[in-house]
Amino acid sequence: MRKVVVLLVMAWLGSPTAAMALPPDASMLAERSLGSAQAKVTIIEYSSLTCPHCAEFHRDTLPQIQANYIDKGLVRYVVRDFPLEGRALAASMVARCLPPERYFGFIGLLFRDQAVWAQSPNPLDELKVRAQLAGLSPADFDACLADKPLLAGIQARAQEAKTRDGIESTPIFLIDGTKLAGAQSYPEFEKAIQAALARTAR
Repeated sequence: MRKVVVLLVMAWLGSPTAAMALPPDASMLAERSLGSAQAKVTIIEYSSLTCPHCAEFHRDTLPQIQANYIDKGLVRYVVRDFPLEGRALAASMVARCLPPERYFGFIGLLFRDQAVWAQSPNPLDELKVRAQLAGLSPADFDACLADKPLLAGIQARAQEAKTRDGIESTPIFLIDGTKLAGAQSYPEFEKAIQAALARTAR
């Protein structure tokens, strides 16, 4: 099983670099996004790394949105942490302790491999294996999970999302402010994106 995990991580993240020091908290909590800052439409996803419907979106739907809209400069995609329980919170912290350029590769791996690490009797051990292969040393992994400002920042933003946007579950998507909830098909996203693009053209 460990060999399979190694091959998956290497495929998604590339060869690990030398052990890295943790970045400052401000950069850890910085927004994680794909696409042009000048894109006409912004999609915000509130996501939990142990949520099966979130995993389904990242596996099946996001690649189509990326190919058809993000890579063409039409859509900017932003992911925001909304961890629903402790394993997801720990995974969100670890993902943010990696360099920003490795963030989406790492969470993509966690979503694809969700049934293995999230259902393990020792999910933190499984996370540590994946984080180490992504370039985070065991010592930095432990320091990451002990980082109280990072923990407080993720929790505070999740609470803000509840208060400001009424977020209670995952995944929830805001497509230029229009809410789309749950496991939606790609055609439903396409319809919402096209409607948002049409509004910007008026």
